Amino acid sequence: MKILVIGPSWVGDMVMSQSLYKAIKANHPDCELHVMAPAWCRALLERMPEVDKAVAMPLGHGDFKLGERRRLGKLLAAEKYDQAIIQPNSMKSALIPWFARIPVRTGWKGEHRFGLLNDMRSNKSAFPLMVEAYLALAYPKTQMKSRADIPVIPHPSLNVDLVNQGKALERLGLSSARPVLVLCPGAEFGPAKRWPEGHYAVVAQKHLDEGWQVWIFGSGKDVPVANTIRERINPLSRPNCHVLAGKTSLYEAIDLMALAGRVISNDSGLMHIAAALNRPLIGVYGSTSPLYTPPLADRVEIVHTDIECRPCFKRTCKFGHLKCLIELMPEQVIEAGKRLECGESAAQPIALQLVDPPHFVANAGKRSEPE
Repeated sequence: MKILVIGPSWVGDMVMSQSLYKAIKANHPDCELHVMAPAWCRALLERMPEVDKAVAMPLGHGDFKLGERRRLGKLLAAEKYDQAIIQPNSMKSALIPWFARIPVRTGWKGEHRFGLLNDMRSNKSAFPLMVEAYLALAYPKTQMKSRADIPVIPHPSLNVDLVNQGKALERLGLSSARPVLVLCPGAEFGPAKRWPEGHYAVVAQKHLDEGWQVWIFGSGKDVPVANTIRERINPLSRPNCHVLAGKTSLYEAIDLMALAGRVISNDSGLMHIAAALNRPLIGVYGSTSPLYTPPLADRVEIVHTDIECRPCFKRTCKFGHLKCLIELMPEQVIEAGKRLECGESAAQPIALQLVDPPHFVANAGKRSEPE
């Protein structure tokens, strides 16, 4: 059996997709699994042993380009796939498998997909977690009536390349002699996910005073935020605080993060990578909720405020106050770290809890899903 998955484009979504790929392989141990996704996803897909081949999606987010999608579909027809599973909800994401004439095309109802999908699922609200909605697509429609029908949620688990890790340490002048605190202060989604730099600096300083070193990860866009955190560190401690934002490839970020003794991250793609590496993790939530996209790992603490307007799932605060982040004090994160160290974390049952009140589901459904 040969299966093509049209994957998502957000880092966190791609990491959580590994749960789907694990379920596919569990159901069809001898199948050949190909995943079509943007070229940057290769760094993640190559660390997932379930994926036999990464197929590059050359079209960017927002590119409809019907002719190009038709051309790609015709090329993929030669692979003679038995099934396609389309994770995104858009019409254009379903076009390539249709043009490829893949016999079974599975996906959620989504945007104008009648005819493009012939194994369409319409009960997505019965699977409140994003990973549950992904997993349901691995099973026949008749088996998946609600989340209770999912036998297990396999956690993502990325492989680590120790040779590449050593080269990255050498190139960046890093050492693992001191315990490593990893900070991930960025969030591609928007400022309503970003915990204040000053709060991160307080927590970083606490760890530095206790003999840790700090590595600050992120993309090139996160360099100003990372530099601000480092500038607020005591000058005597700064030599042990390293800004890696914008300096690593995704391959290197995965391998270096595997050395973390603790990770503190906004709700971002890097948070899900840390979870997939099973690092002790503190997830900081502002406008979003762990009851939709929780980090899937064993050693997790979730921190958030309980103000009335969260979760709103907005990129920017509609009230302009960002209280859900500002009022989340450094002391709460420090205490969460102590619970992790003592093995007292109680965050994992999140994956089994019911969702927030009805407004939660409505807002979560508006989440942007680039192709």
